[in-house]
Amino acid sequence: MKLTVVPQIFQLFPQALIGVVFAGEVNNAGESPEVTALLREAEASLASRLGSGPVAEHPRIACWREAYRQFGAKPKDNPSSIENLARRVLKGEATRHINKLVDIYNYISLEHLLPVGGEDGEKIEGEVVLTLAGENETPVKLLGEPEPRPPYPGEVIYKDKQGTLCRRWNWKEADRTKLTEQTKQAILVVEGLPPAGKEEVQAAIEELAELVQKHCQAQVTVFLLSKEDREAQA
Repeated sequence: MKLTVVPQIFQLFPQALIGVVFAGEVNNAGESPEVTALLREAEASLASRLGSGPVAEHPRIACWREAYRQFGAKPKDNPSSIENLARRVLKGEATRHINKLVDIYNYISLEHLLPVGGEDGEKIEGEVVLTLAGENETPVKLLGEPEPRPPYPGEVIYKDKQGTLCRRWNWKEADRTKLTEQTKQAILVVEGLPPAGKEEVQAAIEELAELVQKHCQAQVTVFLLSKEDREAQA
């Protein structure tokens, strides 16, 4: 498994950080009561951690809104994954169980207020690249959407040889590489923009790796990518 960030991402977002956890020999079946409890605790404390101001103005969410605007997306219509998750929780929706890996990364996202996502490593073709969409990207069927649509030129995407894995950086993932109970290999990412710094993103990926190792009996490798170090490989 390999993930590379192209230089253009850091030209646009020089302080961006991409935490990567490669997980192998994963047991993703069933549900972990301990992870569910952590998720419920993070949900319960979210409102106090976000404060009384508008969600969109919280620094950990506002930074993603600004990033989306930079590559032409409308954050009101297409919120970042952390904003979408936070808004649902603040409305009183409990984050539903999908599988252990998704439960774990939803907990990490809420606890650390950072976007977190993941793909099934066995369904990826070639390496994963975080890049800017070109003019003629292959249409991609996103989770929950009925028809494939291509990314807009210039938006930030994750892609492999077959096509897009996640649109608008962390807005919505492809159905093709989604994590399931049958997943045996996974690439998990934690994304940071200022005010989140290296210490915060490092803490998030280390906790993510620890939980995946403990509850999925996985072999894990951790990387923190930046403009100085753009490649991770397991």
